[in-house]
Amino acid sequence: MTTFVCLALATACSSTLTSGSVPEPSGSSVPKSGAAHLVVLSDPGQVTYSVHPANCHTTGSGTQILQDPSCTPGGIDPKVTQSNLASTICKSGYTSTVRPPSSQTGKAKRAQYVAYGVPDGTTSELDHLVSLELGGNNDIANLWPEIGKLPNSKDKVENDLHRAVCSGKVKLADAQRAIATDWRTAEHQFGLA
Repeated sequence: MTTFVCLALATACSSTLTSGSVPEPSGSSVPKSGAAHLVVLSDPGQVTYSVHPANCHTTGSGTQILQDPSCTPGGIDPKVTQSNLASTICKSGYTSTVRPPSSQTGKAKRAQYVAYGVPDGTTSELDHLVSLELGGNNDIANLWPEIGKLPNSKDKVENDLHRAVCSGKVKLADAQRAIATDWRTAEHQFGLA
């Protein structure tokens, strides 16, 4: 069984799925905008599809591109908590235990690239909005085509936030919300840049 929970500012919704099923978003669970609607779903080692994005658009330019929050609001794994950081994201090798195989990410990449209108051959990567090293999940709501050179500018932000969370300088939930809301300003919120 996988548990799906969608957090919103004033409402919360949850449903239980059997392995392999995909929840259909209901009115209150469909992420509308911003990081207030992180999809909370434990899906280690597999890509899940809690939403079905279409007609998505990035904003920004150059190395400062943001995802479409209505298509990619971000997602977190509820099994990663402030109290278990040492045994999860702050433990060396953690991300390799939860990262899905390329066969699954390839399918997700094709779907997201079509939804975002990214042409074949564009320099980019399928990126976790809330990185696995910050307790992000593998749901399609947390995956987006990050366009631009590799490695990209967001990688440094992810690494800096990870170090700050593991050192106790920044709370996990605060880092997750900051990177999902606007990764470009996340470090500044905590005095890391």
